[in-house]
This record gives sequence, C-alpha cells and structure tokens, in this order.
Amino acid sequence: MRESSVIIIGEIGSVHDGSLGNALKLIELAAKCGTDVAKFQTHLADAESLSSAPSPSYFKGEPRVDYFRRTGFKLDQWKELKAQAESCGIGFISSPFSIEAVELLEEVGMDYYKVASGEVTNLPLLERIAETGRPIVLSSGMSDWDELDRAVQALRDGGDLTLMQCSSAYPCPPERVGLNVMKEMRERYGVPVGLSDHTRGLAAAVAAVALGAVMVEKHLTFHRGMYGSDAAHSADPEEFKAMVEAIREVEVMRANPVDKDDLLAYGDMKSIFEKSLVAAVNLTEGARLERAHLAFKKPGDGIKAAEYANWVGRTLAKDVKADTQLQPDDFK
Repeated sequence: MRESSVIIIGEIGSVHDGSLGNALKLIELAAKCGTDVAKFQTHLADAESLSSAPSPSYFKGEPRVDYFRRTGFKLDQWKELKAQAESCGIGFISSPFSIEAVELLEEVGMDYYKVASGEVTNLPLLERIAETGRPIVLSSGMSDWDELDRAVQALRDGGDLTLMQCSSAYPCPPERVGLNVMKEMRERYGVPVGLSDHTRGLAAAVAAVALGAVMVEKHLTFHRGMYGSDAAHSADPEEFKAMVEAIREVEVMRANPVDKDDLLAYGDMKSIFEKSLVAAVNLTEGARLERAHLAFKKPGDGIKAAEYANWVGRTLAKDVKADTQLQPDDFK
C-alpha cells in the first residue's frame, strides 16, 4: 500500500461472472483507470452459506449459493489473477467470506485483507485474519458501534488496521453515505479511515478524501448492464477514471496548505483589481476633504480605499481635478 497518497481500490467483486478472461481484463481496466489495487471476493459457497440462504433484494437472478459455486475460481486461477495485477503494476487483494477462503488466499499471497461488511460479526474469521499478521481493511456497513468495537478488538493483534465507513445499500443514496462517521471512527479507534462507496457518481468519494480519507473503494464494471449482483451499482470506466482524477486533485489541495498572509502569488493582481481614492469632483487648494468628495476606482496603486477615513478632514495642498487619483502629497 502506498503511504504518500490515497489508496484507490477498484472493487471488481463478482462482476466477472465466473469468467477468468473477464476477470483478467477487469484487472487491466482497473489499472488503466488509475486504481492502486484490484479487489475481488473469494466465495467458497459450501464453506460460507447454507443452500437455503436467501439472496439480497437487489439480485434475484439465481440462488445465491448457486451463483457463488458457478462464479468461484480455483487456486491456480487466483494465482493467475494476482500475476495479472502485478504485471499491470497494481496491488491485488480479495475479501474472504470463510476461514477456508483465508487459507486459500494465504496460498495465493495477499498484500493485505479486506473484511466485508457482512463479516464484521464473524469473530472466528476476524481472528484468523488477524493471525496472518497482514494489514487489514475493515468495512463497517451493517454494524453498530458495539459490533464494531468487538471487531476492532479482534483485529488489534493483527497487522495495521484501516476502517472504512460504508453504508450497505446498493446503490447508496447521498443521505445514507455517513461521511461524519469517518471522523467518529478515527477518534474512537485512533486508526486511519476511508470510504467504501456504493453511491452512483463521484461526489461521495471526493468529499471523503477532502475530509481525510486515506483509502477509497468503489465497484468497477465494464458496463452497468452486465449480469450479476455487482454491476448495476458499479461505476463504468469513464466514471471511475473521473473519480480517480478528482481524488488526485483533492490530494494536491490537501498537501499544499495556503498561508493566507502570503500575497506574493497574486503578483500585480492586487493593484489591478483593488480600488484607490479618487477625486469625485474638482477639488481646490485649501479645501477640507469630505467623504462626498471621494470615489473609489481601479487601480489600487494609490491610497487604499480601505484607508479613506484617515484622509477625510485633511486639507488639500493643491488643486486636484475630478476623476484623478489622490496621492499623499496632494495634502498638507
């Protein structure tokens, strides 16, 4: 994981629909879109689910267990996917949904583990992941503070921990993003925080980075019209690339604080745009300057408009024609 910038995870999930070729191309696409890490999900159907387990409301295409059985990869295929990510210059991770999946991924070799929101209360799984000693990213959707407390405690003995604010809604409406929770998690646990984003659009991810997120995860697909449980709420390539570019711009902004008292960057602009004291009428020598005698006009290289009160009441040392910039030597 990079330390100098926000880590952007392209969540491929199960968009590949069981096709190794699609999975390989999705990794290539993730790299082209500017992601740092391509992320998958490792489902071993019989290890994680009963055959009677229901499907989520957003996907009724086929029984959930059948879907996982059909779309799962074998060990050699997982290794090929990791090699593809390495050849594309990006990281490779996968979320395990069972202890058996952890054992498989240990053979593949993970840079770190991502714990999915539905596994927050699966303490045996969390304890096994912690035993690997690898860095861990924990997604917080579907969990309250008590559940999250227990999960964090279970993972404390593992590698470095990053917490992701997540709302498990597909797609997630803006009012449920919960950007405020990132600050609460950072203060409560003293760990880096990020956002696992299920919204449509890039605003949530960009806002999260502006608020200090060190990691952003977003689903990526070839096209939202693809079959499966993930594609409909994923970003297409153009959207994902735009998000990455916007995040990188925000990083530059955050890395370059501006000193409000440093005006050198404005160069001549202050004198060009600001206003100076100008005679609104013809003024004669010996007259006492009144507020009604003044106009305020560009450029700002004379007596500053902000200083007008210091000059009202002063006596003119010479005649000054209307629409002429007043100068200090015009006064006694």
